[in-house]
Amino acid sequence: MTPPTKRLPQSEFIALMAMLAATVAFSIDAMLPALPEIGASLSPNNLNNAQLIITSFVLGMGVGTLLTGPLSDAYGRKPIMVGGAVVYVAACALAWAAQSLEVMLMARVIQGLGAAAPRVVAIALVRDIYAGPNMARIMSFVMVVFSLVPALAPTLGHYIILGFGWRAIFVSFMLFSVISMFWFSLRQPETLTAENRRPLSISALGQAMSEMFRHRTARLSILIQTLTSGMLFTVLSSTQQVFDITFGQGEVFHLWFGAIAILAASSSVLNARIVMRLGMRAIIKGMFTAQIVISVLTIVITLANAPYWLALGTYVFWVTSNFFQAGLTIGNLNALAMEEMGHIAGLAASIIASISTIGAVIFAAPIAWMFNGTPLPMAIGVLLAASLALWLTNKIKRPGET
Repeated sequence: MTPPTKRLPQSEFIALMAMLAATVAFSIDAMLPALPEIGASLSPNNLNNAQLIITSFVLGMGVGTLLTGPLSDAYGRKPIMVGGAVVYVAACALAWAAQSLEVMLMARVIQGLGAAAPRVVAIALVRDIYAGPNMARIMSFVMVVFSLVPALAPTLGHYIILGFGWRAIFVSFMLFSVISMFWFSLRQPETLTAENRRPLSISALGQAMSEMFRHRTARLSILIQTLTSGMLFTVLSSTQQVFDITFGQGEVFHLWFGAIAILAASSSVLNARIVMRLGMRAIIKGMFTAQIVISVLTIVITLANAPYWLALGTYVFWVTSNFFQAGLTIGNLNALAMEEMGHIAGLAASIIASISTIGAVIFAAPIAWMFNGTPLPMAIGVLLAASLALWLTNKIKRPGET
């Protein structure tokens, strides 16, 4: 097959990049309805262990993110994208066949390693072709399409499980990846020419990491983003159990989650409208302050054994606030961390994403194990993280400030 050489039409390029980027969201959100059945099948003596199926994938993705960016800079975008898909599909097959939780978790880590390729390389592809306002515009369109995935994936996963059993979820992941890679290989030309490639250098990665952690704003922004992602993954890990066990809403969980995802998707649009007027730090501080108040309210209502309708309504509002917070903070924290790192932008982006993702798993996994039939462990964990994040945000100084 002759490799493509012409730039894709913009509409097709946006659709393709959105599909590639959606691999991660699909791999997480479509799994949520399957957790009870997987737990009953592979870990019947401790159903809380099933939540590790989410965090193990995220852990693999965090490690893969650190490697994928430099590899694509050295060898080109297409080989790394296709190689990541091969790893992802093989890991899905291993998960499909898993007869123990240990094998399942190993497969999910490897699956996350493979999924790091579309997560990172899709952004690099956009950056190779577009710059400045054009890049921002293209990424906005990609994110609009991408934001539909968390809303639709749990419902899709629910009906796949209903019709074919939980193992069929992994078959759907394989089909998704094969279709997207076939489209990508057939239509998308290589965007990084040989003369623009940079040799793979572990020392350069180490130097970039050292420079970022010596820089006050970059260091604090990475720590705060880690806490923010930790709050998000805490909710993702346990929310299916809360809807099912605490509130008896397991059969319609996918509808609750879809509605929450649609509401939370508006946060990115809101941020674009207000960030120039209010500033990044003010938005971040405002969201953490609101999260502290809402988490305290959730804790009080849970401890007070409030009426069912009030407890459920408060919990749904609290989950939505966590998703909304991520949309209003993570992008701004990325921008703050990258502000003085333009000379190592590619490496810096990989470092930020990798460290914040791995750190978030370290934070979220123990809280998931503490699930006790109520939202209390989650709410306390989020309250502590939001309080620390707000304190650290107050310490961020912009260039020229003392």
